[in-house]
Amino acid sequence: MSAPEAHVSTTTDVVALEVDVIARIAAGAASAWAGLEPARRAGALVAAADALQLSRDELVAIAMTETGLSEARLNGELTRTAVQLKLFAETIVDGTYLDVRLDAADPEFVLGPRPDVRRYLLALGPVVNFAASNFPFAFSVAGGDTAAALAAGCPVIVKAHSGHPKLSVRTGEIVAAALEGAGAPHGTLQVISGQAHGVAMLQHSLIRAGSFTGSIRVGTYLAQVAAARSVPIPFFGELGSVNPVFVTAGALAERNDAIADGFVTSVSGSAGQLCTKPGFLFVPASASEALQARIAQATTGLSEHRLLNPGIASGYRERRETILATPGVTTITQGSLRIDENGQGWATPTIARVSVADLLAAKVQLSEEAFGPLAIVVEYENESLPEVAEALFEGNLTGTIHSAAGEDTTALRSLIEWLTENVGRVLFDGWPTGVAVTPAMQHGGPWPATTNDSSTSVGTAAIGRFLRPVAFQNAPQALLPAALTDANPWLVPQRRSPAGESASWGDLNG
Repeated sequence: MSAPEAHVSTTTDVVALEVDVIARIAAGAASAWAGLEPARRAGALVAAADALQLSRDELVAIAMTETGLSEARLNGELTRTAVQLKLFAETIVDGTYLDVRLDAADPEFVLGPRPDVRRYLLALGPVVNFAASNFPFAFSVAGGDTAAALAAGCPVIVKAHSGHPKLSVRTGEIVAAALEGAGAPHGTLQVISGQAHGVAMLQHSLIRAGSFTGSIRVGTYLAQVAAARSVPIPFFGELGSVNPVFVTAGALAERNDAIADGFVTSVSGSAGQLCTKPGFLFVPASASEALQARIAQATTGLSEHRLLNPGIASGYRERRETILATPGVTTITQGSLRIDENGQGWATPTIARVSVADLLAAKVQLSEEAFGPLAIVVEYENESLPEVAEALFEGNLTGTIHSAAGEDTTALRSLIEWLTENVGRVLFDGWPTGVAVTPAMQHGGPWPATTNDSSTSVGTAAIGRFLRPVAFQNAPQALLPAALTDANPWLVPQRRSPAGESASWGDLNG
């Protein structure tokens, strides 16, 4: 027994040593990167975005080979990744994200003399980001979590996904070189591989936060690792979502074919391997026949699409078999799944049908996410949709309503209220796939959609995950951070509370 134990110990020691070296390099870069003036830090992000664009042909070719995703899809995703970096560069220069607040010293303050207090948001420090399999650009090495952490002023260590290892290494080389060429310190971005290295990095004392996009099982495990450290750290995981869609009879009467076509497009895009894929479409039973006929027509002739990797193909096959074998489930379109001798899979969309009653009876078998091109049409009659949804679903990234023009009923408002409390983004007359990279976007939701329902992984608010507040009291101007000084050389917005204003608090007319 001594030989295996010695081997395990040696392997663990090697991993720990490698992780320690990388973590220390990131920690060494943290102060310089966070302290770089906004225009220079923003310029580094723009340089990274431009480098990705210039390397488009090389990177997309690698990604196509490793993931099976289409050239058009990958080109669009690379463009999105570059645009997101440039949006965050604009956010850095704007400076509002720092939330600077200056309270002037006030000897006449209503609660007693008030000191000079100055508060802003400070970069946490090194972040480890676990890349996603299904977005090899947008949620991988240079994707949303990395871009947000870099914008906040945090060095990032990306744990590459095993589904696209060559792409991860090459993307890391290109982006790191661009950042450092634009003035970022060495170690601002690093890439590691392997589960052992990822977990050990999350446990390292110099790491200040973790982020993740992937399955509920792995995300839950990593969140527990982050929480179990001697000094727990924040962990921002995007996990699972079934993104229910609710359609009223009025909506079907107005645009049956458009709803069916949009649903099929949303389910089949990228072989359904999207965290925002609509997994359930609730439709009135009395009006569902025409919708189902159109869905069957829309799925006819669709070409099979390769799934990302053998693990996803195996998981999809298991979920698909479970769903189709559940009592009460019938198929609108059977779809197909072909798995080769290497375990790689190719699929066409499967659309199933079930009643509300049968869905509720088989909640355990049916309510879990099916990651792939499969969705379930649910026929409802007189049931209260908020009550049905409450019985079936936990938190989700999105929830969608299709209603008729001008439709406004008590039932509709109740459904909107339920969605508002249980999802991160409420959509009307659209489809949840396709997450716009904009300042107002919310890409998060209550558990198990994410591990932290007050945050987002898309949009400029995502930067706030990697910041913490700190206040300076009665500090000399010369010793204050630049953003908190009266001179304000960074030209960031400063919210000032002047002396004397507390005497008028509560005077709302004033």
